[in-house]
Amino acid sequence: MAWRGGSCRRLAGKCLHTTAGFLKKTGTEHQWLQRHLKDPFVKATKVQHYRCRSAFKLLEIDDKLHILRPGLAVLDCGAAPGAWSQVAVERVNALGTDPALPTGFVLGVDLLRIPPLEGAVFLSQADVADPATLRMIQSLLSNEKVDVILSDMAPNATGIKELDHQKLISLCLALLDLSKSILKPKGTMLCKFWDGHDSRLLQNRMKEQFQDVRTIKPQASRKDSAESYYLARLYKGK
Repeated sequence: MAWRGGSCRRLAGKCLHTTAGFLKKTGTEHQWLQRHLKDPFVKATKVQHYRCRSAFKLLEIDDKLHILRPGLAVLDCGAAPGAWSQVAVERVNALGTDPALPTGFVLGVDLLRIPPLEGAVFLSQADVADPATLRMIQSLLSNEKVDVILSDMAPNATGIKELDHQKLISLCLALLDLSKSILKPKGTMLCKFWDGHDSRLLQNRMKEQFQDVRTIKPQASRKDSAESYYLARLYKGK
């Protein structure tokens, strides 16, 4: 199944219009672009040099719940264009910026190309559900396991809400299965989902494997978006 990182690449592409091209856009596209340009998180992205506004979703979650700490190993699934990896590099001290703190590790995976990022290792054009990718991931980890799995990935959208919801839930379930191979005991998993009738199925499956599962809707998520996140903590696996 095809999947990609967050929606930022699509959003960025929409903004790269000439004035003439902009004038030809439909009313809906015009409204979207106006909202995008006024978005405070878009403006903050430029000021703070993040690759995408989605960085502020992870920053908000981590500020409140402290899932990223110096010294942790992190797997970022659907990493392109790399905004969540940027946050993870900062929060786990992957660059060793503070020598008094443990140095962490950040590994990002995406079907698309991920531009290089200092402090992170990327597997571009790699399917996280492919056994060969799992072997590469494990070979790059000191003990073949990570402390935190992050996922802002989503399938290529069809425009059919229920079908897209089901496809994303399937991706999350596949990632949950992957966690059995690479997540440390008491580890953490954060994954995006789109609301729908299969959300409870994913939540129940996560509760089987984690002691604490909660639903989070960051302020940086647009109010009209169906996206939310499941944060699962204290992995029960061995």
